[in-house]
Amino acid sequence: MKIRVLIVDDEALARQRIRLLLAEEPDVEVLGECADGFEAVDQIEATRPDLIFLDVQMPDRDGFEVLRRVPPPLLSVVIFTTASDQHALRAFEVHALDYLLKPFKPARFQEAVQRARDLLANKQAGVAARGLLALLGQPPSAPTGQLTRLAVKSPGKVTFVELDQIQTIEAAGKYAVVHVGKENHVLRETMGSLEANLPAQRFLRISRSVIVNLDQIQELQPTLKGENRVVLKNGKSYPATRPIREIQQRLEFR
Repeated sequence: MKIRVLIVDDEALARQRIRLLLAEEPDVEVLGECADGFEAVDQIEATRPDLIFLDVQMPDRDGFEVLRRVPPPLLSVVIFTTASDQHALRAFEVHALDYLLKPFKPARFQEAVQRARDLLANKQAGVAARGLLALLGQPPSAPTGQLTRLAVKSPGKVTFVELDQIQTIEAAGKYAVVHVGKENHVLRETMGSLEANLPAQRFLRISRSVIVNLDQIQELQPTLKGENRVVLKNGKSYPATRPIREIQQRLEFR
């Protein structure tokens, strides 16, 4: 069985070092590399790796923030890489998580990979993920949908958007566009992350690229060709790949 690996580090030389060392491991398949935390969240959700080499210290979104943004069911085995954070290293040890202190030696690297290999072979990745969540201060069984407002960053300020004001959220590449009345707010978030953290009783992802506020739905328009549409109270409509019957039930039994 191949161990599917994602490498996350803002330093190109560090990513190259990890890739070269992994080339010596015949049961490892490198899925890709990420140079920042935003890309890392996207790739974790898209590829669902078995093992992640994750740099703790990255600009904008560090390793801890990356893991907080990943839906808990997608968390895998993580080997942290760091240059100096001794407090973090002790915490990782307490929670049975591995780390590599830069510049790491081949023998230490192989030891970390073997530890991950053993976890995966014994199907203990879930145990490691629970330890990771504990380290991050997030209960392992914490339900999704804990957001009460969205924080939108713009130059010089952070705007808080109340959830009941949101009409829809649309995907736009690596961004999400939040529609609030005549205003649009751009977030550097993935649809998967937003879907996992918005209250499920209030929001529904009707297609790969659209999340709607259930309170904003005016009517459903099923068609014989299966090209179903959701019409909002503001008159806008969106195609739905989710079955109309399922959407109807969500609206009826809230």
